[in-house]
Amino acid sequence: MLASQAMIMETKFDPLLVALSFVVAIFASYVALNLAHSVHRSTGWARWAWLSAGALAMGTGIWSMHFIGMLAFEMPGMSMAYDIPLMLLSVAVAIAASWLALVIVSRDEINGFSLGSSGVAMALAIAGMHYIGMYSMRMSARIEWNGWLVAISVLIALAASLAALQLLIRLRDSSERYFKLFAASSVMGFAIAGMHYTGMFAATFIHEDSF
Repeated sequence: MLASQAMIMETKFDPLLVALSFVVAIFASYVALNLAHSVHRSTGWARWAWLSAGALAMGTGIWSMHFIGMLAFEMPGMSMAYDIPLMLLSVAVAIAASWLALVIVSRDEINGFSLGSSGVAMALAIAGMHYIGMYSMRMSARIEWNGWLVAISVLIALAASLAALQLLIRLRDSSERYFKLFAASSVMGFAIAGMHYTGMFAATFIHEDSF
């Protein structure tokens, strides 16, 4: 095996694209949670249509935020491409796990276990999409992970998802719907973007000629 030259790559972020990624995360969360909130005014097929639309909005919103976040990420001198099947898998995971979370939290009776399960599902949607998406990267480098930061990124996704879904539940009998919906969307947007950028800081990119 040929010897390779390893070098830690310099990385930086475009602040405007970072800000845009947060806006996209909040907007997508607002659309998804608003659609999920409409479940309580519908029955039958309409109920499942609202849930599916909400999951689609949330899943594609998570992916869009990730994509913009990756556009904001720069490694001078390094070209990157993506494995398309893995990238599509990451989107499918985000949509499917979001659907599960919204189905659980849309039940008429919600207890602590239900809320916890929906939070775990939403955290899986966010973290699963991110790390599968990172694994789909193709470049002349390998990634070394900081285990503590990876764990913190998942905890951020879980804690913020639980808070956002709790706010969504409280919307059912609230007269301040739009204010609380915006608050829940902001928290969920933080869950998505906060997890993403913590996960990015957990990664060290090592250039290797043999890759």
